[in-house]
Amino acid sequence: MRDALAPLTPPAPRDPSRPKGLNLLGLQAHHPALTAAYNQIIRHLLYATTITARQRELLVLRVATLRGSTYEWAQHAESAADAGITRSEVEQVKAGPAAEGWSPVDAALLRAADELVMTGRIADETWATLAPELDTQQLLDVVFTVGAYDLLAMALCTFETELDDDLREWASP
Repeated sequence: MRDALAPLTPPAPRDPSRPKGLNLLGLQAHHPALTAAYNQIIRHLLYATTITARQRELLVLRVATLRGSTYEWAQHAESAADAGITRSEVEQVKAGPAAEGWSPVDAALLRAADELVMTGRIADETWATLAPELDTQQLLDVVFTVGAYDLLAMALCTFETELDDDLREWASP
């Protein structure tokens, strides 16, 4: 598991006295080879993505909402502040892209998450909003962020992964 988790070691590690994601790690420990492969993609999405941390976290929170993944929601609701997302914006993600207050790009990103999860593609209208703002690499990172975290949400929901105690305040997707 140490090798499987190595790709997720952040460039500047957080406080080691506050470990995160222990129940997720427990689930992943059942399949180290699969975890290692999956974490290569997650490493890119966390540390080398071409979209902003804010954009990534909005996408992940929307996927968690759509999939009803309490665990994924709690993990990313807590880390959203590090990406410049306010607590009220975190809650607003639940209302989706039509909620008032989103910039056109933020609304289009949330809509893209909805469309990718529901139909497997970004609709032309949403694409027309995103394409002038994001280059091809960024658009690929949008699609792969939604896909990778959708996959994780499926696993977390299927295996009914319980929230870690330190995430309970964020329990609602």
